[in-house]
Amino acid sequence: MIGKLTGRVDYQAADHVLLDVNGVGYTVHCSERTLAALPQVGEMAALYTELLVREDLLQLFGFLTLYEREWHRLLISVQGIGAKASMAILGTLGAEGIARAIAIGDWGAVKAAPGVGPKIAQRVVNELKDKAPATMALGGTVHEALGDAPVHVIETTAPATPRPVSSASAQAEALSALQNLGYAPSEAASAVATAAGEAPEAETPALIRAALRLLAPKE
Repeated sequence: MIGKLTGRVDYQAADHVLLDVNGVGYTVHCSERTLAALPQVGEMAALYTELLVREDLLQLFGFLTLYEREWHRLLISVQGIGAKASMAILGTLGAEGIARAIAIGDWGAVKAAPGVGPKIAQRVVNELKDKAPATMALGGTVHEALGDAPVHVIETTAPATPRPVSSASAQAEALSALQNLGYAPSEAASAVATAAGEAPEAETPALIRAALRLLAPKE
């Protein structure tokens, strides 16, 4: 299994990049968002990868973070969602965006991805709503594991980019805190996702306070 590639960008197309890794060229398929964040041709880049194996096909898919790759794996577990549809969803929403959409049941946001119809979008939300909290909780773990990993990311504006949400790490920490307080994973995830959408730059303490206000009994 090829889990990560680090090499020179030789060529970039509309849906993939060619990485020269010690003289061997790897074609890695990426979302629009990932491609937009990669460095220029001739510069070094690193991608976490997932290998798709079929009888007549081998394809590598690339991601800037382990968190994004985990969401790709979760998305393709849904019936009717293949690697292409997963990349379209991640390219439109990003890992944090899809986490929020599923947590709050916003299938309309999922439908905004090219090639994803309303039935498939609803299926994604319905099938993953119970799995979303566990994957959201991985946000803090995988970002800590990355440490100072040499992933070359250039901040840039990708097409169809929604407004930013709080970091996956902050959301994961807030989710963990709420679960430790006794809230169910699904309601905690929904509250954290809503709070993150309303306060895109909020750090963990602010997210927890905002989520608790949302979870407070309404008089």
